[in-house]
Amino acid sequence: MKFRQKIILFAVVPLLLALCAISLTVFYQGNSLANQERELIKTTYLATKDSELKNYVAVAKLAISHLYESGRSDAATQDAAKAILERLEYSVDGYFFLYDFREGTLLMHPKQKEKVGMSMIGEKDQNGKPLIKDLIDIAKKGDGFYDYSYTKFSTPTLEPKPKRAYVVGLPEWGWMLGTGVYLDDIDAALAEADKKASNNITSTMLWILVITVLTLLVIISLGLALNIWEQRDTLEKARKRIARELHDGVCQKLGAIKYHMEAAMLKLMSSTQDTFATQDTLGEMAGRIAKVNVEIRNIAHELHAKILTDFRLEPAIRQFAHDYPNTPITFISEGEVNNLPIYAEWALYRTAQTALDNIQKHAKASQIILRLVGEERYVTLEINDDGVGFDLDKYKFEGKTGLGLQSIRERLEDERIDGKLTIHFSPAGTTITARVPRKPRNIFLINFFPWKNS
Repeated sequence: MKFRQKIILFAVVPLLLALCAISLTVFYQGNSLANQERELIKTTYLATKDSELKNYVAVAKLAISHLYESGRSDAATQDAAKAILERLEYSVDGYFFLYDFREGTLLMHPKQKEKVGMSMIGEKDQNGKPLIKDLIDIAKKGDGFYDYSYTKFSTPTLEPKPKRAYVVGLPEWGWMLGTGVYLDDIDAALAEADKKASNNITSTMLWILVITVLTLLVIISLGLALNIWEQRDTLEKARKRIARELHDGVCQKLGAIKYHMEAAMLKLMSSTQDTFATQDTLGEMAGRIAKVNVEIRNIAHELHAKILTDFRLEPAIRQFAHDYPNTPITFISEGEVNNLPIYAEWALYRTAQTALDNIQKHAKASQIILRLVGEERYVTLEINDDGVGFDLDKYKFEGKTGLGLQSIRERLEDERIDGKLTIHFSPAGTTITARVPRKPRNIFLINFFPWKNS
């Protein structure tokens, strides 16, 4: 496993999973705390309202106590009590009401005077609750609270609002006395609490997102630094390898050529020299120089392809085929073959370079066809020669590894390239086919470090 994969596997993935878990936990706990706060506000509010309602009713009973406790129940005494209660308003919507136990007759209501004297026992709220009957039943038992919907008289539309009433019974006169408060203001308070809780949760989630982005930037920056170090290390290895190839290959061959050339010159200076033998020696030296020239050209092409930032596959292979010595090459390009990831372009270029080098050394070909084909999903490089060919199975059995086929295959099958190499040998020639996808299956690993493709 390569280092950047380890970074993804052991750093980024656990980090993202942990942050997702933290985000879900924060979201769940935030909503849970908001619901708890909502219930606490509602409970506290209702408890306060209940206390207020009891106090209001106690004040009302005290206001008429001298009449109720007088032992009289005549109409004049009761009318005096009704008049006192009608005047006891403690807010715009704070008033008292009286109903008769027996028929549910409305005895007093400062907001609905037109209905006084009417039986309201069958009245229901907008939810279908028989509110007058229920209130009378509560009053007969002593006292109690009751929730329902009722007209809010201070609103222009007189629309029903949630209301909580407290009623008591006045059994000596057969009355139900009560008052109530509207609860729409608690809905506003709860909506404000919900809004604040939602804003707090959103703010926390945004902070988690910011921390996630910053952490990923740090990890990516670390990957960039490691990648730069890796590239420098790769370039250093390439520099040492090229220096070794120049020293062990080109320099030694040039030294041998120099020695033979000097020997040939001495022979030419001798009067007994065989002219034909000297010509053979010089011809051999010319052949060696041509081979050295090919090696130097290959090294130059490799360096050129490595350092050019505007490297493109088609013109690079076309130029290489144009400069190829000895054997004529027919180069054919079809479709869109550029704009591949640089790893894929470089792999196909090196495949062409290595394959042509093998043809020159081993195939004895007189004609080479190099075809580059761009399709919707793949780009294919096909190299065909009419050389002698050989048996690949026999070649493997004998343990030979000098053709560079294994290095080509490994390069193409790299996880960043996801390519494939096929080779067909026959007495009539050899066909090497290299195919790379435009989008490798491991595209995530490439995109995680996008600077690797530039």
